[in-house]
Amino acid sequence: MAKTDAPPTTPTEAVISIVGTGMTIEGDCETDGSLRIDGTIRGNVRAGKSVVIGKDGLLEGSIHTQDAVIAGRVVGAVYAESHLELQATSQISGEIQARRMHVEDGAALKGQVAVGEGSVKSAPKPGPAPSSEVGEA
Repeated sequence: MAKTDAPPTTPTEAVISIVGTGMTIEGDCETDGSLRIDGTIRGNVRAGKSVVIGKDGLLEGSIHTQDAVIAGRVVGAVYAESHLELQATSQISGEIQARRMHVEDGAALKGQVAVGEGSVKSAPKPGPAPSSEVGEA
């Protein structure tokens, strides 16, 4: 009798999703793992582990993640609960909240910045849909 083993599964935190050059996504993106953006996203991004925006990447929306490395453009808020790195080619227009931040010479930043312990406010998680049932008084 043949032995059937289930294929090993990759933990969702270890998965890296890629938005490639020339690709455009309109809408919000969410992953438990990491997201690399070399194309364009018009919407909000939430990644449990990290977000990397390549030098040709563009995000028009907010980022909520543990760690972020930005070399491209962001028009919107960046919330990094652990670490944010702005590389020399990065262009940010919007609010930044990060526990720690590294900015390379040449990075462009326009907006409010809050860095340090307790700087990152948790974004509200979507709640359950309101019930349409009416209770008795």
